[in-house]
Amino acid sequence: MKIKYAINLSKGLTWFFILGLMFIYHNFTLGPWVYLALHGTYGILWLLKDQLSPDKQWEQEVSIPQMIFIFLIVSLYWVAPFILISSGTVPPIPLIAVAISLNIFGVFLHFASDTQKFYTLKYQPGLITEGFFARCRNTNYLGEILIYTSFALLTQHWLPFLILGGFFTFIFLPNMRKKDQSLSRYSEFDDYKNNSGFLFPGF
Repeated sequence: MKIKYAINLSKGLTWFFILGLMFIYHNFTLGPWVYLALHGTYGILWLLKDQLSPDKQWEQEVSIPQMIFIFLIVSLYWVAPFILISSGTVPPIPLIAVAISLNIFGVFLHFASDTQKFYTLKYQPGLITEGFFARCRNTNYLGEILIYTSFALLTQHWLPFLILGGFFTFIFLPNMRKKDQSLSRYSEFDDYKNNSGFLFPGF
């Protein structure tokens, strides 16, 4: 089994999970609907992206127990909608506006940069130093962090932020460092590193 099967299953079920929570807790207020639109749509877009520009790192083979473990880890992101919907918390309108803005920026950076990377490396392997990666070496991770920050904001609870911090510490950060180590084999990497930010754009 490939890693992406566990990830895609979780992403694909997100819309149904959130809608199911809304029915279970009879909560059809503005917050849950906005959350469903943002997180549910993100899951669908993830599946579309996997078809159009798949990420090689998710193509690795794993055992069935490992796949179940990965599914459970990724599904920790479902804690946020559970808290929001089960608690009946009503996010204030300005907070909803901020969350939507962050989500739009995040989806744009995440998917557009991943697509650039996929098609650039497909036809011209090497160091990518232009476009979305001209000033930031990990634009895709920055976008993903903005996306999940927007979800956490809607809950107005500390636990989703803690979970996002765990993903950043144990998954995102090691992957970004591993990427830098891999890119360091190119002679022009030092100049590129000096003119770009690790996670945020360098100016």
